[in-house]
Amino acid sequence: MIDVRLLRTNLDGVRTALARRGKPDVLAQVDDAVRLDTRLREITSERDAIRAEVNDLSKQVGGLRRDKKNDEAEVLMERSRALGERERVLQAEFDTVEDALLQVMLRIPNLPHPLAPDGAGDHENPIVKGPINMPGSFAEHQRVPHWDTAKELGILDNERATKIAGAMFTMQRGQGATLARALCQFALDKNADAFEEIRPPSFVTTATLTATGHLPKFSEDAYAIERDDLWAIPTAEVPLTSLHAGEVLDESELPVRLMAYSPCYRREAGSAGRDTRGMLRAHEFDKVEILAIARPEDAPDLLIEFVGRAEALMAALDLPYRIIEICTGDMGGSHHRSFDIEVYAPGCDAWLEVSSVSWFSDYQARRADIRFKRTGQKGTEIANTLNGSALAVPRVWAAICENHRQPDGSVRIPDVLLPYMRGATHITPKE
Repeated sequence: MIDVRLLRTNLDGVRTALARRGKPDVLAQVDDAVRLDTRLREITSERDAIRAEVNDLSKQVGGLRRDKKNDEAEVLMERSRALGERERVLQAEFDTVEDALLQVMLRIPNLPHPLAPDGAGDHENPIVKGPINMPGSFAEHQRVPHWDTAKELGILDNERATKIAGAMFTMQRGQGATLARALCQFALDKNADAFEEIRPPSFVTTATLTATGHLPKFSEDAYAIERDDLWAIPTAEVPLTSLHAGEVLDESELPVRLMAYSPCYRREAGSAGRDTRGMLRAHEFDKVEILAIARPEDAPDLLIEFVGRAEALMAALDLPYRIIEICTGDMGGSHHRSFDIEVYAPGCDAWLEVSSVSWFSDYQARRADIRFKRTGQKGTEIANTLNGSALAVPRVWAAICENHRQPDGSVRIPDVLLPYMRGATHITPKE
């Protein structure tokens, strides 16, 4: 969340920055936060004054007792008891207001970076690079939707996935399953030069999901296991971010670089009926995530690096792609600055988001209480966090099936995936 002190020292700047998101309710939340913070400081001031007076009365009572002036001492004691009762009332109000302020602050989104483009929605996200690898035209055999190709090849069985788990679950079979696994291993191997591999839990606590900003705002999109106060992770970003929650890192340890393969679970609330065919949208999918915890001054270069790493994977897979920057009206609540990589799927005739790379400034780290100590300096600072989808399987899988479909209906395996495909160079129909 943003630093509450900004509301005291630069309220106009906060309002101006958040107004760029184009959501009037956010500014109303800022007004609520200012009101609650003001009241909290009023309570604190009155409570401190009461405590000082009670301490002074205690000293006076002690002197009067020594001088045998018990009646006068009792008068002061009565005053002290009244003040004590007032302090208890104030403490109860303080706890209530403090919790209300926290709940409001958790819902206020991050301040967009000054260089983030203004815009009202995804239709105004500017293309900053590409299209790359885009042919002048596509052959007719590439214009077949991946769900038709996958059915012909016997590599996708969503009907049985639905029988097993319900709507919007997918199931790859045979070489389709091998392709999905190959994509994950390829993404891990390509980032192993600079990132420590983690296999995090697939379920996390409420506090962990809150740290990344997924709660409380996106509770409807998350799978909850209420009995155990656990949530299925929507992305490995969630457990990776909290790996150092509540810790103070030494400056020499930064940036912390982590990567993880994980299944991802999303209820996709409000998405019923959208992109339900094939692999475009599902409640469960596999993804490789990269993440960094860094000093603020290192974050801009890391953002560029993360985008470059995600781009390199799409280029290596010989897929047509482009890079867009997310405008303020389409930006996620936790995001400070974000880029998406999209691949073109000729069978769907659509650009598909396959990677999202984001810089969160200190927004997530403040929620998770991740700090670092600079060498030779006193005190600590809130760290910055960044993350990127190195490779999300479903849409890349779909784009491969469409872009690399051959005239005979087979799918050519990209060269970089051949080491993971048990000798297969093409996906062909089962015999």
